[in-house]
Amino acid sequence: MMLRFSIWLILFIFVSPLTSNAAPDSLQAGAAKFNITPKSFPVSMTGSFQDRQAQSAHDPLHARALVLKSGDTTVAFVVCDICLISREIFDAAKQQASHKTGIPVDHMLTSATHTHTAPTSVPLAQCRPSPEYVQFLTEGIAQAIINAHARLQPAQIAWGVTQEPAEVNNRRWYVKEGNIPLNPFGKMTDKVRMNPPRGSEILIKPAGPIDPAISFLSVQSTAGKPLALLANYSLHYVGGIPPNQLSADYFGEFARQIKKRLGGDETFVGIMSNGASGDINNYNFKEPRPRAAAFERVIAVASVIADKTYAAVKGLKYRRTAEIVMQERTLDLGIRKPDQEELAYAKKLLSAAKDPDRLTTNEVYARETVNINQGPDTVNLKLQALRIDELGIVAIPCEVFAEIGLEIKQKSPLKPTFVIALANGYNGYLPTPEQHNLQGYETWRSSWSYLEVDASNKINRQIFEMLNQIAD
Repeated sequence: MMLRFSIWLILFIFVSPLTSNAAPDSLQAGAAKFNITPKSFPVSMTGSFQDRQAQSAHDPLHARALVLKSGDTTVAFVVCDICLISREIFDAAKQQASHKTGIPVDHMLTSATHTHTAPTSVPLAQCRPSPEYVQFLTEGIAQAIINAHARLQPAQIAWGVTQEPAEVNNRRWYVKEGNIPLNPFGKMTDKVRMNPPRGSEILIKPAGPIDPAISFLSVQSTAGKPLALLANYSLHYVGGIPPNQLSADYFGEFARQIKKRLGGDETFVGIMSNGASGDINNYNFKEPRPRAAAFERVIAVASVIADKTYAAVKGLKYRRTAEIVMQERTLDLGIRKPDQEELAYAKKLLSAAKDPDRLTTNEVYARETVNINQGPDTVNLKLQALRIDELGIVAIPCEVFAEIGLEIKQKSPLKPTFVIALANGYNGYLPTPEQHNLQGYETWRSSWSYLEVDASNKINRQIFEMLNQIAD
């Protein structure tokens, strides 16, 4: 009897699932969202040259977090229903979250969705943030990471890519001669026009490509329960929101709809991140669009994207182990400065402004010209590259043009790879040098478009170095 017991004890020690014989890169995951809707109204909204005051929220805004752990490596993703967020806010939130969780700050990938109906968090154009809201947002981002980290559990993961070209259109167009107005600097030098009249005979062709890919990362418990889905689509935003109301736009609606399709419970977190959409929007410029009720287009677009994603998710095979490698770098880039003629023109416009507290569009650009002339000559950007087995994810703090994202996807050694834009800070539009030559809205010098002409090439060189290193 004693011999039998001893044999059973030996077998228990060496075979029992309670012992730590799992693979060192066995995956754990946790997800959470934190409500970042303002607690009081009215509140300033970002997304226009002049300040708009939101009186209420049409739907809630969230910071949506996903934490993944494999072996000794833990990474956190956060996507916020905000138009843009500064590096200072993100860095402060990361420090708070790192203090509570132990996740290194350089292993946190944080981004904004770019909804144009969110509270102002960064001074831009004539929009000014509430200091109280900035503090609330910072704490909310940190808390989303902390809560997701607290929910870590054994998990399995899969990813994929599907296509939806009908909801993305390049918004920069060549048009017939005589149909491009003066730019805000008093010059007739633009060669393309942003958001020209839809269905118009003046249209010739778009000035750039689209990226129709919906990339996604699906996370389940080891029992198959949906925990989170992080998607990525290169669509600026949709709009058509009721006036003077906040909304997470299609990003938030996608999160709700993918949860329903996957059968997720109240702990499931759907996430839509913004891809390389700096020159992309939802309008089909070839045909006039019929008028739609408020929020109708948001629901329609989110439904299409959720349907395509769900159809692709159903065929996935999940893995319970995954190697995670992440790298972060910073890069100094030059700032485009005005010449003396442009500076004189700007000062003349500002001196004639009728209402300094409510400037016209051209006067806003004039003030931007003066401010940039007085500001620094360089800026420091934060870039990230992440590998989950053969999947690549890149983070860039800009409104990245579609062709830049396509180049990264094509040349990346990791397949598939996708780009999360507006990540870890905000450094304005990122056109290619060729698009700079065409000029147009996205290149007009301002605090939302100021990087040197060769910025995209310098960023991509760093990105490809990082991707090649983490792919080894």
